[in-house]
Amino acid sequence: MKKFDKERVLLAVAGPVIALVAAIALTSIVLLASGKSAFEPYRLMLEQVTYSDVQVLILNQASMYYLAALAVAIGFRMNLFNIGVDGQYRLAAMMTAVVGAHLALPGILQIPVLLIVGMLTGAFWAGIAGILKVTRGVSEVVSTIMLNSIATSVIGYLTLENIWGVQVGNNNTTGVMKKSGWVPGIDMGSDVGEIYGLVFLAVLMGVLYWLVLNRTRFGFDLRATGESETAAAASGVDAKRMVLTAMLISGAVAGLSGLPLLLGDSHTYSLSFPTGLGFTGITIALLGRNSPGGIAFAALLIAFLDKASPALDYATPVAYEQEIATIMQGLIVFAVVISYEAVRQWGLRRQQRQVGAELAAEIANDNAPKKEVAAR
Repeated sequence: MKKFDKERVLLAVAGPVIALVAAIALTSIVLLASGKSAFEPYRLMLEQVTYSDVQVLILNQASMYYLAALAVAIGFRMNLFNIGVDGQYRLAAMMTAVVGAHLALPGILQIPVLLIVGMLTGAFWAGIAGILKVTRGVSEVVSTIMLNSIATSVIGYLTLENIWGVQVGNNNTTGVMKKSGWVPGIDMGSDVGEIYGLVFLAVLMGVLYWLVLNRTRFGFDLRATGESETAAAASGVDAKRMVLTAMLISGAVAGLSGLPLLLGDSHTYSLSFPTGLGFTGITIALLGRNSPGGIAFAALLIAFLDKASPALDYATPVAYEQEIATIMQGLIVFAVVISYEAVRQWGLRRQQRQVGAELAAEIANDNAPKKEVAAR
């Protein structure tokens, strides 16, 4: 049985904690510089957590953030930077909405079909970047950024009235989906709202993510390739195949990110569908250190900042701009980079000390018999 390593646990939590504390401290400095209270905004936002309707909003938003962050984390574990999650999830949501508006199957078939459409669309769009990387050596950072812009144009074209679009007021939509594709949620009352049914899908994906990465040969190969393609190739792993596979899986998970909202609430895709989910997922994956539990905490934190910050606009006697929450999110990203590098250096020094201590112990053990012989 392994001995509990307190220092290792401390290293695991130090990065996120330092990042969060630093973000709060820097945001407080910004508030003080603007002549406002450095603590009142936090009290106002924390007060919102006591309201049931805000709790539902946070949970629903966190489910979408969690899926997007998992998609990013899969790439990170392969040393891939999939910045294209935003385009992948929007294109997947649009295609799912189109299929849901034109296909009418019993609910037991309709919902799985829509989930598969979303995953396949996301995987297809991410696969383009994967193919470019393994065949032409194109950086996935460059290709996924470009594919985000292309996805926006493709969505704009496909939602034209003469293609698949339906004009509703001043907004182009894909039309209302068939009710058999609506995913029922948990009704918390008319004054509170409904928890999306696909919140449980997010939980399931987190469990699968942990199991696949930590309990399967594929997960080992994926992590090994991310650590060192050369070492992985020496053990028989096809690095190019793993890169493409990781991009496909990342895109498939990204394709699910917008479905809790689409299938649980809006039931149509329009030009007002939320954007930026993929970029927020990068923040969450970094803050959560690519672990399912850490990502869950980070998703809830960012969702809390999003849904509690509107209360700042209505504070009395002094109103606070809700952009404070946006500033904090940006500072979290900034602080994450610095704190994780500091923790990494701390960890390296710790390993060096351990290796030095072990070598010293081995030398001492080797010299002990010689001293005994000399003494005789």
